[in-house]
Amino acid sequence: MQRAVLFLIFVTLAGLGCRADPGSSTPVPTTVSVAKPTIQGVTEYLSFSGNTAASDSVTLVARVEGYLDKVHFKDGAPVKGGDLLFTIQQDQYKAQLQQANAQVAAQEAALAHAKEELARYTGLFKEEAAAQTQVDHWRYERDSAAAALLSAQAQVELAKLNLGYTQIKAPFDGRIGRHLVDPGNVVGAAGVRTSLAEIERIDPLYVYFTVNERDLLRVIEHRKQTSAPPIAERQIPVFFGLSNEEGYPHEGRVDFASISVAPTTGTLQARGIFRNPDRSVLPGLFVRVRVPALEKKDALLVPGDAVSFDQQGEYVLVVNDKNIVERRSVKTGSQVGGMLVIADGLKPADRVIVEGILQAIPGRAVKPQQAEKILPSAEGKKSPD
Repeated sequence: MQRAVLFLIFVTLAGLGCRADPGSSTPVPTTVSVAKPTIQGVTEYLSFSGNTAASDSVTLVARVEGYLDKVHFKDGAPVKGGDLLFTIQQDQYKAQLQQANAQVAAQEAALAHAKEELARYTGLFKEEAAAQTQVDHWRYERDSAAAALLSAQAQVELAKLNLGYTQIKAPFDGRIGRHLVDPGNVVGAAGVRTSLAEIERIDPLYVYFTVNERDLLRVIEHRKQTSAPPIAERQIPVFFGLSNEEGYPHEGRVDFASISVAPTTGTLQARGIFRNPDRSVLPGLFVRVRVPALEKKDALLVPGDAVSFDQQGEYVLVVNDKNIVERRSVKTGSQVGGMLVIADGLKPADRVIVEGILQAIPGRAVKPQQAEKILPSAEGKKSPD
């Protein structure tokens, strides 16, 4: 009886061992979706960090001494060029203007008298009724009165200027900050520069950014190869986006580039000018800047999700002619919508795995099928996303 039981246990274990044999079944290849890279004309962009700045900025100061009489604006309000902003007490400067006008009248009378006397004594001298010294004396008086009249007239102009300086007006359209001096205070005292307020023009708006040496040399080399005109003679578009905005919705143009590279940082400062009609973008903001660097050229694009990253760098998974998965190191370029430009590492005929990447293991066979989705196009975009 015991022998029969042992025999049944042996037969059962032997059967289980046969079914557990891993070599008795072949694993089914994983199904993945593949697509060839899209060949498309793409403009290469260079990306930078920048800051917004006012296109004009002025600190208003008192140019004459006196008591600040009135402030004619609300702090932070928009102003127009020529708007009256401050008034300094004018009584003293009006009196100085009247005094200068009176001096002009006195010198005009003195000049007229000298001319009459010179004419009379010149006639008497011809009749031998006056001496030459008398003629010379009135000629001197005439010339002296003429010079004094010019001096008096200059004093009138200075008095008018000083009277005009008692009214501080906006030099351009812009937005003014808070007033820095209250009415009743003395401003413009000798040797003291009294700042009254700051005014800035933010339409148009400037964006300053720096170009590193590597990107600058690429642009210069490309211009040599294509015989393109110098940067100063070209209308180069530039785009920027705020930190809370998608893409680069603001479009302008490059209007300035420094004449030399800063030796300490190895960068070249450049500036873009942008319309800001609603004045919603303020100076001093951090922005992302993108500039088209080179001419449009054909490039290989793959979906951004198809590119992975590990300790060796960026890579994609491709399926070779034997349906074996391979890891392919790539060098990516700019992003165009949901696509990435592949600058190096792929060929147009390569089959890139775009779906099922997590199930694909390099060195193992897969069952590739053509991706059903059409790869998104990069055409028709005004500015890069």
